[in-house]
Amino acid sequence: MNILHEFEFFKPKSKKEALELVKSQGSKAKVLAGGTDLIIQMKEKMIKPDAIIDISDLEELKGIKCKEGKGAEILSCTKLADIEFNADLQKKYPALTHAVGQLGSNQVRVMGTMGGNCCHSSPAAETPAPLSALGAKVVIESVDGEREMTIEDFIQGNRRNDLKEGEILTKFILPEPVKNSACRYGHIGLRNAMEIDCANMAVNIELGEDKESIKSVKLVMGSVAIRPLVSQAVPALLVGKKLTEELVIKAGEAAQSEAKPISDVRASAEYRKEVIGALARRLVKEAYEAAKEA
Repeated sequence: MNILHEFEFFKPKSKKEALELVKSQGSKAKVLAGGTDLIIQMKEKMIKPDAIIDISDLEELKGIKCKEGKGAEILSCTKLADIEFNADLQKKYPALTHAVGQLGSNQVRVMGTMGGNCCHSSPAAETPAPLSALGAKVVIESVDGEREMTIEDFIQGNRRNDLKEGEILTKFILPEPVKNSACRYGHIGLRNAMEIDCANMAVNIELGEDKESIKSVKLVMGSVAIRPLVSQAVPALLVGKKLTEELVIKAGEAAQSEAKPISDVRASAEYRKEVIGALARRLVKEAYEAAKEA
């Protein structure tokens, strides 16, 4: 039966109190932000923490700041639904809000948080790929201070990240999109229903002043490696060139050559390789065309 085991429950009233609790409880405690992943793991007996520290209602960890020319800050306990429907984020970071809108069900997005989605560190998570493509950083805090790192460095493997004892992920920092650039996100599932992605991808392209030659590319793949996979081959192929149909095909092949998928109940490794090629071809074209209009 899916009955939770006994554990201590803490409900801190401030970020300071939460950080003190995380330090004092150490590895025996888990932090609850939305609970949409954590509670399932506990019900299925995958983990049995001795304590839960609930930070879901801390106003100090909620909110979105999005200013023209200054990027954006998203606090870690901001609900996914608030991110999905934020007009400023939709305008400036459509790849991120689109990705968030594909995560789970409406009920999940009303409860879940982006901080929780990234800390869960599933290879198939929807938000890390667009965050990485956009150049986002996470802010990690403890009673001793804070540190920053990129999202691709933060997530280290399947349900593994760089959080150390006594630390909480408190904020995401997104840089202002550069001139003549656009980012696009896509995913593939086996059916049109709520499910975990077979593969996902985000592509961010910046064009030169002529709005035709590619100045930079960041292509990030999800669910085909143990962590967000940042392509090296695709930028090497595309930077300095104008996009052609031949280059689009080669970009798909380049992304496929880097993907390291596994076979599981959702898809075979071979299928995921095919999907990655299709996503790369589509998203490179979409990002390129959008950048020309930016």
